[in-house]
Amino acid sequence: MTTFKDGDNSESVRLLMDETTEQQRPSASFSYSNWVSNVKKSTKEAYESKPHSHWILLTLSCTSMLTAFPASSLLSRLYFSNGGQSKWIISWVAVAGWPITCLILLPLYIFRKIKPTPLNAKLVLSYTLLGFLSAADNLMYAYAYAYLPASTSSLLASSSLAFSALFGYLIVKNPMNASVINSIVIITGAMAIIALDSSSDRYDYVTNRQYFAGFFWDIMGSALHGLIFALSELVFVKLLGRRFFHVALEQQVMVSLVAFAFTTLGMVVSRDLQGMSHEAKSFEGGESRYVQVLVWSAVTFQLGVLGATAVLFLASTVMAGVLNAVRVPITSVAAVILMHDPMSGFKILSLVLTFWGFSSYIYGSSSRTPSTQAASSSS
Repeated sequence: MTTFKDGDNSESVRLLMDETTEQQRPSASFSYSNWVSNVKKSTKEAYESKPHSHWILLTLSCTSMLTAFPASSLLSRLYFSNGGQSKWIISWVAVAGWPITCLILLPLYIFRKIKPTPLNAKLVLSYTLLGFLSAADNLMYAYAYAYLPASTSSLLASSSLAFSALFGYLIVKNPMNASVINSIVIITGAMAIIALDSSSDRYDYVTNRQYFAGFFWDIMGSALHGLIFALSELVFVKLLGRRFFHVALEQQVMVSLVAFAFTTLGMVVSRDLQGMSHEAKSFEGGESRYVQVLVWSAVTFQLGVLGATAVLFLASTVMAGVLNAVRVPITSVAAVILMHDPMSGFKILSLVLTFWGFSSYIYGSSSRTPSTQAASSSS
């Protein structure tokens, strides 16, 4: 037991109280060197926790996302600017590359002796629904590419992140915090800025009605894309119940195959399939360029989808969100340089806001507490 003299009693009590208060007070100081050190340490630990093959495959997947998706968007716009007229054809091309995924699945079946996931009534119904929605989604985006510059359609398509967050909350019960809500509001504001500045980037041969039709279908396609993403996650988690890469590839093949069937039927009914030879002859650059644009559109889009699937499996949805945020300015800048798209001050402001919205979403997704993540995964 500690004793105090009468003259030191009050002073000692004050020192003890000050010491206790100082211990309870949270530290408000921020050390940049400590932060850098922690980032380096966590990065090194994450790198050493995975084999080199993991990082090589992740690097290739990231590169595929950042190059294939912008290339596919530019090629779709090139199809219409060089004389292409059919929305069905460009939506058909988006899923015509589904055999590429099969070429990756076959070695997994053969060399790793993996058996295909057996189909049941629920899976067939789910794949049919997702395939039909994907076909409709591609058709909506085709209208956007027909009437909007590639940079504008890319910015509008970025609103799919907001719809993915919304439908993920409603359907899959993914948590939604203030940062995610903030990102939805910011991205919505960025889309409104583009709508107010429609006169600066509208092509001379596109009427106001066509421009706003492209604007409308781009937003609707983004909303449907968000719904498809949430439903795909629901099928993958609830019905398939396994988190293996080949299962994700199987789902992608089946959905693309069904979408390919629906789109092919649409092409036959609209007689656009029969008119491809005539369209190729009138295409600027000739038939060979027509075939090259369609083939490379199919290849690049499928490579982008494969890259996104691999990033989601190897890393996280946050990583995919980061890459999705980065590819928006890449597509916009490439469209300005290669296709001479107009880039007004309002569009630059919209681009900045879109990137800000993505950053807010990424922060909100990465700052979830472990208890929140556990609750969402168990529901």
